Parts: sequence; structure tokens; C-alpha cells
Amino acid sequence: MIPATGIPFRRLMVRSLRSVEVDFHVLLDPIRLSLSVPQAIAMLIVRRPAAIFTTGGYVALPVLLAASALRIPVVMWDGNVVPGRSVRVTARLAGCLAVTFESTCHALGRRHRPCFVTGTPIRNPRLVSRADARKALGVVGRDKLVLIFGGSQAVRRFNSAVAQALPRLVARARIVHVTGDAGYDEAVAGRDALPEALRDRYRPEKFLEDGMALALAAADLVVGRAGSSTLAEVAAFGLPMVVVPYPHAAGHQRRNAEEMVRSGAARLVEDGEFDAEALLAAVALLDDRAERAAMAAAARSLARPGAADAVAELVLAAAERRPLPDAAHIEAVSRGAAV
Repeated sequence: MIPATGIPFRRLMVRSLRSVEVDFHVLLDPIRLSLSVPQAIAMLIVRRPAAIFTTGGYVALPVLLAASALRIPVVMWDGNVVPGRSVRVTARLAGCLAVTFESTCHALGRRHRPCFVTGTPIRNPRLVSRADARKALGVVGRDKLVLIFGGSQAVRRFNSAVAQALPRLVARARIVHVTGDAGYDEAVAGRDALPEALRDRYRPEKFLEDGMALALAAADLVVGRAGSSTLAEVAAFGLPMVVVPYPHAAGHQRRNAEEMVRSGAARLVEDGEFDAEALLAAVALLDDRAERAAMAAAARSLARPGAADAVAELVLAAAERRPLPDAAHIEAVSRGAAV
């Protein structure tokens, strides 16, 4: 994806540790890691960056070790309530930390380096108006729109729930459903099986990409996972949410989701309990105007639509070797103005 944008892109020999199988990579990965450090040093000597921004993790380790050797300042951002083990290790190599949740500062050792609560950098929620978004998606009058997407992980459970509930779903609301590649053809077949008068009320999409802002601006309710970016965008658009945290990846999403639920901005449904009936129960929120309004207000109270600007200020300060901004300034910048 990145080379297609024209952004210069270089790979290190180190690879992501996503697989859990015991195979020859168990022997090769330490070798790749050790060889990636001098590779990273060479790249940094050639490029001479003023600063490095990272989201941490295992694949960042060679660059951060190289940056430490070359005395290049590092700003690291993490979006989970509970940072992963590799993030906690790489945080020790950063001179400044930016996080989405206050508790993450403590987990990453804020006593040893400055830590700022910036929120999660997201797209600008003001680029599209709600009226224009609803018109573009064919939402008319008092129609309600539900955005359903499972992110990149375990989307099959969402697709199955939608397929089983589809005729009853579209009777209650318009649906934009992000299916992923694997589920798209089945979703299209489900749409074509609906009565002709209801087909335009169901819009399956493989991926929304730039269209995600349009869907969020037009939506009345979101049903989705609890990734940091998802929660940040839902909050910035002031939307009530039914959140189904991905149960693996060390439970990071559950802790993220609990923050939304505790604030009153979301309802939580366990992954193992999410099926057609749970989805229909979630959509029933559309009938309770008062609760939706309260959840939307709670979401807006969490919003930090200026998170990208706040993080950028920290990176620029590090790059220019200036004193870092104070926490109150970063707080104000990150809060910005929610939709």
C-alpha cells in the first residue's frame, strides 16, 4: 500500500512476529534482528533524520537501537490501554511518549521519560458534513443508518451475524457493512436475495478506506471492534457504539472497550456472544432516542480530534531540539473541536 502512495519506503530484514507456528523462522528471526541493526544504522546515516516517530513493537527495535547509537531523538505513540510486551520494551528507547489513555503512561514508565495523553491520530472529522454524507449514501428523511465493521481481525463473526439477521436488519435501518474480501461475495448474494424494495437499504463494501469518513458522518450507530483508531473515530463523530472486542491479542481490545463502556459511550458484547440476535438487540438502540443521545454526548466527551496535531507538535519539538510543549497545551490541541 505504501509504495503506491509515492512515499519513500525501505524494508529491514527483520519480519513481524505474527505467526505462532514453531518452524525455521524461530532460528532465523534472531539472525534477521541482529543483521537489521547495522542495516538500520546505515539507513539513518544516509537519511540523517532529525527525529524518529514510531508506534513501537518488535519490528521497530533495530531502528530504535540505531537511533540510540546515533543520538537521534525518538517519539513513540501507543493507542492501547495495556501496551504489549514488545511496546513496553521499545518504549525504553524513546525520549518522549504519546498515548491515548492516561493509564498507559504508568504502564510505560512515565517517571523515566515525558508522557503526553494525545489521543489516537485520526482523519479530520470535519472534512464532510452529516447532511452531505447522508445524501451520498442515500439516507433520506428519518431513516437510520447503522455502520457495521469488524476491522481486519475475525470479521467472519460479524459477517455471519449480518447474514442471519439481514431481512430483519434492513426492515429497521439502512446498513453499511464492511465485509472484507472473503465475505463480500456472500454479502452481495444476500443483498440480491432481499425483496427488491429493500435491496438499496443494505450496502456491503469490501473496504471503505476513504469512504469511512462518509459512513461515520452519516451513521446513527456503530457496531464494531475496539481497536484504538476505531474508538477514536467513533468518539470524534459523536456516535453511540456497540463494541465487540477482539478476544485475542493479549486482550488489548477488551481493555480499550471497557474505557468506552465506563464513560457511557458504548455497550459491550462479548465476542462469543455476538450473533444475529445480539446484533438485532444492538440495533434496537435506534428506538431509544434518549439513550442514544446520552451515549453520543459521552462519546464526544472522549473525543480528541486534534490528536494528530498534538503528536506532530511533539515530533517537531524533538526534531528541532526544542523543549517539549507542556501537558496543558498538548491537551488543548488534542481536544480540538469534535463534530
